[in-house]
Amino acid sequence: MIYAASPKKINVMLTAFRDGLQSVFGGNVRVNDVLPAMRAAAGMGVRHFEFGGGARYQAPYFYAGEDPFACMDKMREAAGAGADLQILTRSVSGVTLTTQRIKALEMQARLMKKHGTTIDRNFDFMNDTDNLIKTGKPIVDAGMHHQVCVALMGLPYQSEKVHTPEFYVRVIQKLLDAGLHFDSVCMKDSSGTTDPRTCYETAKGLKKILPPEVPLAMHTHDTASMAVACYMAGIAGGVDRIDLSVRPLASGTSQPDVRSMWHALKGTGYSLDIDAAKMDELEKLLDEGLKDYAFNPVTTSADARVVNFPMPGGAIGPNVQMMAEARILHRYGDVLAEFPEVVRAGGAWTSVTPGSQQYWLQAFNNVLHGRWKKIDPGYGRSVLGYFGRTPEPPDPQVIEIAAEQLKLEPFAGDPLEKAPDSIALAEEALRERNLPLSEENIFLVAAAIVPGKNMELNEGIRLLTGKAKVNLPLKAKDQAAAPLPSPSAQTSPAAVPASASAAAAAPAFASPVTTQCTVVEGNVTRTFRITIEPPAGTSAAAPASAPTPSAPAPAASGQRTPVFSPFEGKVELVEINVKVGDAVQKGQVVAAVEAMKAKHDVRAPGAGTVVEINADLGSEVSAGKPILTLGG
Repeated sequence: MIYAASPKKINVMLTAFRDGLQSVFGGNVRVNDVLPAMRAAAGMGVRHFEFGGGARYQAPYFYAGEDPFACMDKMREAAGAGADLQILTRSVSGVTLTTQRIKALEMQARLMKKHGTTIDRNFDFMNDTDNLIKTGKPIVDAGMHHQVCVALMGLPYQSEKVHTPEFYVRVIQKLLDAGLHFDSVCMKDSSGTTDPRTCYETAKGLKKILPPEVPLAMHTHDTASMAVACYMAGIAGGVDRIDLSVRPLASGTSQPDVRSMWHALKGTGYSLDIDAAKMDELEKLLDEGLKDYAFNPVTTSADARVVNFPMPGGAIGPNVQMMAEARILHRYGDVLAEFPEVVRAGGAWTSVTPGSQQYWLQAFNNVLHGRWKKIDPGYGRSVLGYFGRTPEPPDPQVIEIAAEQLKLEPFAGDPLEKAPDSIALAEEALRERNLPLSEENIFLVAAAIVPGKNMELNEGIRLLTGKAKVNLPLKAKDQAAAPLPSPSAQTSPAAVPASASAAAAAPAFASPVTTQCTVVEGNVTRTFRITIEPPAGTSAAAPASAPTPSAPAPAASGQRTPVFSPFEGKVELVEINVKVGDAVQKGQVVAAVEAMKAKHDVRAPGAGTVVEINADLGSEVSAGKPILTLGG
């Protein structure tokens, strides 16, 4: 049992309004739904909030149709001028998922400071100290409190070389030796997989080498139900600050509830600088603000399996949601089982964004396509050195496969210098569309740039042109049944619903029709492509007229073959590689869809000519909605 000989206050950062939202909902929450609770928390005496950065920078304009800078301004107003507001940044990626040049990170720091940030917690998922040194300077220059991180993770396999207390202490020692200015240090475990002993020994080792005026903070998640024990161990080792949340945005994949930690510290001589007695009232306000949102039990429940698939709470939630939308959630267990292999082969970087997403997507690809048959671009670039130096050497075979598939050579230089010039690309896109060249607009576009992605689908461009996509995890509304038309109305063609009219006019088919059907048996879903032969003696009928995105070209014969997404559920169409009239071969890549934040090829099921394009770029497609149609 821990005990303080003299009373000691442990400072608390309340994470409900950033990591809580991210862990439970992937950050996909409208800002106005949480502002009353944040305003009340400030009135209760909370003076340190996490409010931005991480996925909570991207989520407002990727999924809620909101400007993240406007969201930050509203939260600053709600918290009051005297509160500390903290963001999370990802070293060479900043608040994006790809590497950035230093001028983009300098712009990011200026904007974050301008829109209310006082503390910037900066981590590197590789624990690459060169990256931390170079990306820490813009934070300091912007006038923010610089909190540097050592990223922790429990390995899903045995190693005495990395992710040990000695390994973590060496990371911070290197930063001290390099003369990097930082105001505090954080032990950051985004997956909640570090064991209590490692937390204790790391904290003790860090306190020995840190100047006494530099506070030591600690961050973890409760996914494996170990967070309170790990915080207790860290406090015993010298931790001064911890991150806590409040139900319904606490525990599970988020941080422990303030009340749990307050109770655990009773009689130890340690106490929190936050009033646990007021958390019941705050919980009620959060319940009210989030009453329309559907809570996913996967993100609100503990899962001991996380010790073998180190994934941060903020990544589990969105990934589960995306798998459910794509209707492949039955493969979730298979993806988790692949984690130890992708961690080992990659080089044991920590499972925090963007590294966590790279692990996830590679495990996903291994399950869908076969191990290493398709290298995720992010995972491959990390293996090849484009994000920095991995803690352990990656598997040489995987390096070779990644280099071949991605057409990239292994890289040992500076990731910041090798990064694309996202600022120049953003400025060009804004000029082409006659949009204002403010720093906010430039950064909104630059932070959403993904190599190879059509700029019309850039979330910054979409927001600024009024075409933002809104995809919030709201509860399904009960749909009232449409009234049946009266007998007299049914006699009038104009009164018949369009769908009924189309059904009535649907012709008998006179040639084979290929389509797709789905069979659900228990928890197993199987999709089959089938060809229906017409009844003998059936003659062709004129097709019913219907609007289509492009005019159909004449087919060489009567057979028409629709081309579908490889996913049964909803995914976004991000690429169309053919046009009406093009001849295609079986297996040719004719389009691409985005699922799990990655691009997946759509291949022609057979040879033929494109006779129709059935979907628009950026639209949602599924197994029942053809992307295009082939004739032949």
